[in-house]
Amino acid sequence: MKDEILYRIQKSFPLVKRPFEQIAKELNISEDEVIQILQKEKENKIIRQTSAIFDTKKLGYTSSLVAFEIAPENIDEAVIILNSHPGISHNYERNHNYNIWFTLAIAPNSKSTLEDTITILAKLTNAEDYIILPTLKLFKISVKLDTTNQAEKKEKVARTDFKGMELNDYHYNIIKEAQNDIEITQEPFKEIIERLNISYDEFFSVLNEFQETGVMRRFASILNHRHAGFGANAMVAWDIEEGVKGEEIGKIAASFSAVSHCYLRPKYPTWNYNLFTMIHGKTKEDTQEVIENIAKEIEYKSNMPLYSSREFKKVRIKYFCDEFKNWENKYIK
Repeated sequence: MKDEILYRIQKSFPLVKRPFEQIAKELNISEDEVIQILQKEKENKIIRQTSAIFDTKKLGYTSSLVAFEIAPENIDEAVIILNSHPGISHNYERNHNYNIWFTLAIAPNSKSTLEDTITILAKLTNAEDYIILPTLKLFKISVKLDTTNQAEKKEKVARTDFKGMELNDYHYNIIKEAQNDIEITQEPFKEIIERLNISYDEFFSVLNEFQETGVMRRFASILNHRHAGFGANAMVAWDIEEGVKGEEIGKIAASFSAVSHCYLRPKYPTWNYNLFTMIHGKTKEDTQEVIENIAKEIEYKSNMPLYSSREFKKVRIKYFCDEFKNWENKYIK
C-alpha cells in the first residue's frame, strides 16, 4: 500500500481541503493510515518535498543546464561557491571531463544576464572550461518514480498549448506560499490560506489556473531518488540529427516512462550531444535496459550515459525571494 500511495502523490496531489482523505478513499483505507505512512516516509527522507512545481520560464526567469570542467582538487571549494547561488537547484558530479553539472536560473530583475553570471561563477570556481546548454526544445519534464513496479514502460506525452497569464503581486504572494513544502497533516493548506487571508476555494482556484496556463507544472511530491531505491540515475546524452528529424526522435525518447526529462540542447566542438534524457533505475542494469530499448527505436550516431557520482544540491528554487538580490550584491559590483 505504501508504494501505491507514494506513486499516487508523485503523479498529482489532490488540491482539496483534506487531500489525504481523498487519497484514502481512492485506495479504500483510512485517512489516518495514509497520513501515518507518509509521515514515516517523510521522516525516512523518502519524500523530499510536497509543493507546487512552477515553470521557471513562465515566471520570467531565464535558466540553463551548465557543465563545468573543474580540477579534482578544486571541486569541494567550487561546490561551496556554486551551491551558494539561490538559482542553482541541482548540482552533480558526473563521469566526464565536464564533471560538474548544474542548473542555473536568473531572476527577472537580475542585474546580470545568465551568460554573465556563468562567467562570474567560472572565474570564482577556477573552471578550466564550460559549456552552456539551454533548452532548445522541451519534450518532457515529469519525475515519477515507479515505486509500484507496475507502471507501463511507455506513456503518451501530451502536448499542451497554454494560454497566457498576466501575473501580479496577488499571484506572486500565492506562488511564494505554494512553493514551500507542506506538512503531512489532515489540512496541510490551512496555514497557507490563513497567511494569505483567502478561502480554500480561492486558493485552489488560483492553483488550478496556474496549472491550466502552464505557470505551475503540477502540485506533487518529489521523492529522494536514492532513499527511494533508485540509485542508478543516468543523464544520457545522444548525438542525433537536428531540425525536424531531431524533434521526431526526441518525442520517441520522451515516451519511455523511465525517462523523466527529455530536451534538445545545443552542440559544441567539445560536446557533440544534443538530445538529453534523464533515466531513473533501481540498478545500473535497469537503467541500461532502458537505454538499450531507446537505442532500438531512435536513430543516433552515439550516446553517452553520465551517471551522477555525487549529489551536491537538489532543492526547489525559491522564487521571488531576496536571496537572488543578496547573492548579486555580494558578487556583482
